[in-house]
Amino acid sequence: MPPAPSGLLKPVNGSRHGDQRSVQAAMARKKQGFPKMSACGKAVVLLPLLLLGCIYFFVYPKEFELQALMSSCSPPPGAYTAAPRRLAGEPGASRKPDFRLLIGVLTRADNYERRHLLRMVYGLQLAAGDLVAHVDIRFVFCRLNKDEQRVLVALEILIHGDVIVLDDCEENLNGGKTYTFFSAVARLYRDEPYDYVMKADDDIFFRLPRLVESLGEMPRQDMYYGATIPCDSMDPFHEYMSGMGYALSWDLVEWVATSDVPRNRTVGPEDRMTGQWLRLGRKGRNRFNAKPAMYDYPLPVPVDKCSHEFVPDTIAVHRLKDNPRWAEALDYFNFTAGIVPSKFYKIDFD
Repeated sequence: MPPAPSGLLKPVNGSRHGDQRSVQAAMARKKQGFPKMSACGKAVVLLPLLLLGCIYFFVYPKEFELQALMSSCSPPPGAYTAAPRRLAGEPGASRKPDFRLLIGVLTRADNYERRHLLRMVYGLQLAAGDLVAHVDIRFVFCRLNKDEQRVLVALEILIHGDVIVLDDCEENLNGGKTYTFFSAVARLYRDEPYDYVMKADDDIFFRLPRLVESLGEMPRQDMYYGATIPCDSMDPFHEYMSGMGYALSWDLVEWVATSDVPRNRTVGPEDRMTGQWLRLGRKGRNRFNAKPAMYDYPLPVPVDKCSHEFVPDTIAVHRLKDNPRWAEALDYFNFTAGIVPSKFYKIDFD
């Protein structure tokens, strides 16, 4: 092999001594180590490390909880509950509810369609977020005695979480179911009591804002509220409140659950029996009649004064026994006003 050109072997600095000095300088820098880092440089390095540490220790343990909050599309159990109203001028704050109301809709396990309708009717009102009270809706029936009920009601509980099954009664409204309901509520909600508990039929439609407004003016103690019976009477002390829907203050619910007076008188027309309990026990001294704002569906030929035409200030309409009556009542109160045009449907309202 021929020797390399002599020009390629020349020292970089032009002399052998200069090359030796360059090597010695490089070795000296290596011994000194890296240059010292400034405060700004340290911050640039440390801040990302601190951020990673916070994510690891504080965010990562909550990973699944955050995913559930971000991705859940179905309402949580017990979703049929009033949302707190926003305070004017404070979009991020909500006021403490004026009072707590539980409405127990006494129905039958087989009435699946009716519960579906009621969930829509009350769900729309609760979702509006304009109530000043905390309102819970629960569907109440006695023990399940059919295989299909055990499956289908279990599905309702999984999806809605708004069912109370009373194991201590048979499905007979006048056979002690109302007494069992009040007694169970006193026990189930002992640690977080309501101000009022209302027993309601499944063929009554409550306009929740009007009901809350009316109850908001009531005393919190020894209170009995509803529509008076007989129909031609406006005196709440004369007889009793109609079984369509009446409310007791929490102290009376506790009394019903513990007193021998109602315990020994559970069989008979349930609304009349409730009035009898209070009369014999000298309870319910604060009584309030909500008529004519609570009434029966307007029959073409009224059979009594409990029935009359729809009125704008309605609190409740009773005897909505079928879907046409429900549709008529909901149309009168303009419940479909929020529907918007869409290419997916065309609905013409007369």
